[in-house]
Amino acid sequence: MENSTEVLYFVLAAYGNIGELKYLYFSIMLLWYLSICVNNAVVIMPMYILLCNLLANEIFATTLVYPLMMSQMFSDTHELTLPWCFLQMFCLTTSASIEFCSLAAMAYDRYVAICFPLHYNVIMNTRRVGTITVVVWMYSFVNSMFSFSLVVGLKFCGNVIDKVFCDRHLIIKLACSVSVLNKLSDLLYAFVTIVIPFSLILVSYMKILVVCLNTSEESRQKAVTTCTPQIVSVSGLFIGLIFHFSDSRFDAALVSDKVSSFLTVCLLIYQPMLTPIMYGLNLPKIKQSLKRFLGKNS
Repeated sequence: MENSTEVLYFVLAAYGNIGELKYLYFSIMLLWYLSICVNNAVVIMPMYILLCNLLANEIFATTLVYPLMMSQMFSDTHELTLPWCFLQMFCLTTSASIEFCSLAAMAYDRYVAICFPLHYNVIMNTRRVGTITVVVWMYSFVNSMFSFSLVVGLKFCGNVIDKVFCDRHLIIKLACSVSVLNKLSDLLYAFVTIVIPFSLILVSYMKILVVCLNTSEESRQKAVTTCTPQIVSVSGLFIGLIFHFSDSRFDAALVSDKVSSFLTVCLLIYQPMLTPIMYGLNLPKIKQSLKRFLGKNS
């Protein structure tokens, strides 16, 4: 075991030395970050509460990472103090939970809309949708707080994180000693954050599928059109998570540093842009709402 010393900061080693390319990378990241914020904000304004919640979380997640990455481009040491690193870790775990829970809530919303169309406005009234949104945030906050509590008290024997942001799994690996509960906490967090919401999504879509098999071709087509954006969002989320967990848990020497850094933020590159595009351009009702909203403000 290594000797324990008081660690005051972590070093985000994945940035390395990019030389004059930092100006190009900074410009690209700034443009992409602003595009994400604008695209999500435009679709948020005239939209439904559950979708607004999902899109707001996309902006929240990217804001947690992109400004830090851009500032680190011009840093020679790539250091981040423990409080800031812990804050980013906590907010990112909360955002991940909100993402999955929001998709679960939207899957239930689609289930009600397709399976009980005549009772949709009664079941999914504004009060109930607001309650669901609050539950999503509270569930995610409590989940992340429990996960965070297992990390914040650790003593560290190292301070080098081989990523461009503060990753919970890699922070735990720097601890001088780790309890059994800490070792199992990754699995517990994954179960509460991913497995439970995904199970609700799966149940909702299985029930939708059963109903669609007994309806007309036109009704099935409408159901497919309505559900396609969410299916794409869930699929994109899982692909990004595969990249993220593969990069964190397997030998980083198998791939180059640049590829590893790309895989690290892959989910935060395409998912925040994919979500508003899929919902904003694919669903007729949303396109009509956008046209009305933009018409009033022109």
